[in-house]
Amino acid sequence: MKFNVKIAGVGVYEPQNIVSAFDVDKIANVKKGTVKKKIKVLNRRYVKEETVSFMAKEAILQALENANLKKEELDLICYAGASIEQIIPSTSSLIQKQLGLLDLGIACFDINSTCLSFVTALDHLAILIESNRYKNIALVSSEIASKCINYNHLESAGLFGDGAACVILKKSNDQNYIYEGLHRTYSIGANLCQIQYGGSKFPPNDKNYTKETKEKFLFEMKGKEVFELSYKKLPDFLDELLKKTEINLNDLDYIVPHQASPSSLRIISKKLNFKKEKLINIVSEYGNMIAASIPFAFSKAILEGKIKRGNKILLIGTSAGVSIGGVVIKY
Repeated sequence: MKFNVKIAGVGVYEPQNIVSAFDVDKIANVKKGTVKKKIKVLNRRYVKEETVSFMAKEAILQALENANLKKEELDLICYAGASIEQIIPSTSSLIQKQLGLLDLGIACFDINSTCLSFVTALDHLAILIESNRYKNIALVSSEIASKCINYNHLESAGLFGDGAACVILKKSNDQNYIYEGLHRTYSIGANLCQIQYGGSKFPPNDKNYTKETKEKFLFEMKGKEVFELSYKKLPDFLDELLKKTEINLNDLDYIVPHQASPSSLRIISKKLNFKKEKLINIVSEYGNMIAASIPFAFSKAILEGKIKRGNKILLIGTSAGVSIGGVVIKY
């Protein structure tokens, strides 16, 4: 099944603060060259004063210009990500405020499936546009991973970076489509990627916290177990997704995977028989930007002229949960 939905414009925001692998070595207090050798992420961006909503606003404004639309023409702002700016209100409403759209009543809501948030949102928002519920949607992922890094856990500390990306969605009158996507969750791995504290189970005002408890407010990951579970499930998932879309792997012009880590991209692309020249891979220069990874890599490839109109693109990734998700588009 396919929906007559077009990605009319794209935009990105990159924090100017570039943090090298050697910088992370210093922060983590490990031998120089450790992160470069073990993690192989050479650079990433960390915010200084930027907020999630500020970065989102910047990405949206670029995407609107790219789509030749005014911000007042939007009828939905959807934030898709894990780095919520506040528990309440929704991050999308804070983004609306950043855009200065204070009293127009433009709808706002968030979608969170951690690293898969953008793919999940794209899949579901396509249905809403096809049904004429909304006309012009700003779908934005903006992530500040650097605020929750545990530098005592180098496996994840060396991976993450900050950034934002936006796509403008509208009804298509051309040969542009978003095909039906697929999402599968295997909660046997729910505790493999998590931030345990800060929610209602372990709220910030709990008086029983100790100094040792502090790390529970930071991201923790059992990378090997996550990879093994995902690696096992991915081939059948991809077969099911492509069968739904009636598109052959060889028909795809590009694959944009979640930029989880250099090693995971290398191994999974080999496992799924993704050709290197078709794979959009920017993880070594930007790191893992959680939900912003896929739209950022996708948007950069468009803005740099690599992905062109008419190309068939597979967006695919994994997330905490553990979930696997994907969607095919004809850009």
